[in-house]
Amino acid sequence: MARVTVEDCIDKVENRFELVLVASHRARMISQGAPLTVDRDRDKNPVVALREIADSTVDPEDLKEDLIHSLQKQVDTDEPEADTVPLLANTAAAGVTAAAGGGEDDTNVAFDRMSEEDLLAGLNELVRPADQDDDEG
Repeated sequence: MARVTVEDCIDKVENRFELVLVASHRARMISQGAPLTVDRDRDKNPVVALREIADSTVDPEDLKEDLIHSLQKQVDTDEPEADTVPLLANTAAAGVTAAAGGGEDDTNVAFDRMSEEDLLAGLNELVRPADQDDDEG
């Protein structure tokens, strides 16, 4: 086949820089053993990758997505999240009931609720141990 040029591929991938990234990614895939979609004709992997893009035997968008996926360190999956999240109080209550010997039913747990103001007021009423010794003596 005649030599492949960027102009042969530019109608498939409009941005020249993106074309280079996609073709280089495809060339790496070929070197790792991916099956060829065109005849090699003693061409090197980058030329084969450009010929595949020019002949439309590989989809540049699929290559782009695969390139992005290969560069990601954390892959996000689109899994549906649960509509309702179990309350912490319900799960903690089960542990309290079981610890108290209340049986296998762990759904009835009650927690004391205290506002921040109540907590601060309670902390202010506390007396340090050194102060208690002075008061008693």
